[in-house]
Amino acid sequence: MMQIDRLLQIVFLLLSREHITAKQLAEELCVSTRTIYRDVNILSIAGIPIASQKGYRGGLSLLQGYSLDKSYFTQAEQSNMIQALQILKSSHYPEADKLLNKVAGLFSHRLQSEWLEIDFSYWGSPEKERNNIAALERAIINKYVIAFTYFNTELAITEQTVEPLKLVFKSHAWYLIAYSRRKKEIRTYKMSRIRELQITNQMFDRELPEDFSLTPAYRETYQIPLFVLHFSEKIAYKVYDEFQEKDIKKLEDGTLEVTFRYQLSDWTFLYLLSFGEYVEIIKPVEARNILKEKARKILSMYL
Repeated sequence: MMQIDRLLQIVFLLLSREHITAKQLAEELCVSTRTIYRDVNILSIAGIPIASQKGYRGGLSLLQGYSLDKSYFTQAEQSNMIQALQILKSSHYPEADKLLNKVAGLFSHRLQSEWLEIDFSYWGSPEKERNNIAALERAIINKYVIAFTYFNTELAITEQTVEPLKLVFKSHAWYLIAYSRRKKEIRTYKMSRIRELQITNQMFDRELPEDFSLTPAYRETYQIPLFVLHFSEKIAYKVYDEFQEKDIKKLEDGTLEVTFRYQLSDWTFLYLLSFGEYVEIIKPVEARNILKEKARKILSMYL
């Protein structure tokens, strides 16, 4: 069975590339060069038209025009699938590279990965976070309960045992949607705050409700404070990056006035402090006083 899978991979690689050496195939498939030549001979006997050329730009290749059946998909559909897989490959999604080669080979599509590069990891992101995504994929698909240590927004450390239901990439980060066995409800966990992830042998049957939303609408918005912020035009680029244009008003002196509703939480003030001296809270007064006190504490550290 392993040989059949390897033979298919060789065909897909040959379909996706103009030519490839036996040594490159051996490295790609983690076998010896001798094994590759033996596999190529088997494929040739089976009717796959593989040519071998020596010298510069030589190597193994398929006869020009050879391709697998691709009539079911339009050219636009083929391109969309290739582009989607290129995005997955750029995001370091597990096995995306192999799948991309297979699909590109199926459509006789010459890969042009130079046009796009996407990196979902934050600056300094450890390799372990990307490995966690691969582990969670397995746990979600196979419905295994997982356990991990979690740091919440107040940096309190908790031990979590959850039923993983979905992975979501939103705004700037990955999130895990899972049913918390401790809280007995569906919760959202930020991936960068997950530590010591373990997949247990215990299984579950739960499904994510169809009406679930990562950002549910607030039904009682009047309970959430209305912020009025003034930003210096020196940081206009960031303001337009972070806020919706409908919430931004440019004043006569160039100041950008932003109006939006947000909770009076530590996260909100840490976020506003990231704008440094370029933001001033106009309303609510309570928020203005909280930020003033935080700024005073920061100043006292440097006196």
